[in-house]
This record gives sequence, structure tokens and C-alpha cells, in this order.
Amino acid sequence: MSDTETIKPEAEKDFVIIVNGQEKTVPSDEVTFDKVVILAFGAVDPNTVYTITYRHAKAPEHEGIMVEGGIVTVKERTVFNVTATTRS
Repeated sequence: MSDTETIKPEAEKDFVIIVNGQEKTVPSDEVTFDKVVILAFGAVDPNTVYTITYRHAKAPEHEGIMVEGGIVTVKERTVFNVTATTRS
């Protein structure tokens, strides 16, 4: 490492996560419900209900269901599965 390189604290480094089977890069170790939906579908549709499950996250909860408004602390290659259901 050269003198000009700096080491970002973990909360400020980029993380590769997996969203619906695709690698995505996020700029910190915390991702919001809306951010995961946007990574999966490009936008949040108010007429759609989203279900998000995750695994391989950073402690204390390594896996679970993400609720609207929630935040998950990720580590490299945390996996998110996002499904969308149109409200009827």
C-alpha cells in the first residue's frame, strides 16, 4: 500500500451484496429496505408489496425477513431475495 492510499473504516467501504442472484455494490455496511427494492427492481412501486429475506448478514441477526423501513447491516456477499406482489 502506498502512502497516498487510505483505508476506509468498515462502515465506509464498498460491499458486494447479492440481490436476486445478481452482484450489487453498496457504499456502506447498512442497507435500507427501499435500497434493496431499488437494487432489485429499479424503483419502489407504492402499489406493490415487497417481501425481502436475507442471509449471511453481519451479527447480531445473520438471517431473517426485512420489514418495510428496516435496515440490515451487511458484510461481503450478504444475500437478499426480493419478491414483489401487486396489491389487489
